Amino acid sequence: MRSYSIDQWCELHGLSRPFFYKLQKQGEAPKTFPVGRCVRISEEANAAWVTAREAIAA
Repeated sequence: MRSYSIDQWCELHGLSRPFFYKLQKQGEAPKTFPVGRCVRISEEANAAWVTAREAIAA
């Protein structure tokens, strides 16, 4: 399974890290999971987030 760090995910979507935390606070960020001291976002969570954003835009 591929996963992204928060920084990698933000770079992938052209978003800033503070904006990610704003989304997270609003309950609109992708699901994350801990790996040791790191926080990761799975490919599946990323795909679900993109699909949700597309549905909102439609």
